[in-house]
Amino acid sequence: MIRYIRYAFLAVIALCLVAIAAANRDVISLSLFPQVVEDLVGWNASIQLPLFIVVFGGIVAGLLIGFVWEWLREAKHRAEASRQKRAARELSREVEKLKGEKHQGKDEVLALLDNA
Repeated sequence: MIRYIRYAFLAVIALCLVAIAAANRDVISLSLFPQVVEDLVGWNASIQLPLFIVVFGGIVAGLLIGFVWEWLREAKHRAEASRQKRAARELSREVEKLKGEKHQGKDEVLALLDNA
């Protein structure tokens, strides 16, 4: 049931995006510099694109910047989790080693009962 709700939600979003794209097909000019800087330098890169591509490109660029920002911000948490995991593994190995040393030279049945 949840899967169908998710598909319906994605279909509504897709329909809205198609409607936005159809309504904003006008071609616009994107310039690298403002007109004042262009007059001063004598050169300006510009490109002609439909408006919906500019809008959707801005959304995608914002999402990518946000994802990278969060990934970089959370790097210290991932590193700490990795250190904690490594320490837990080392402690677990040490416990197993100490249990083995404790029961060394004893009867195997008694050692098994002691572990339980």
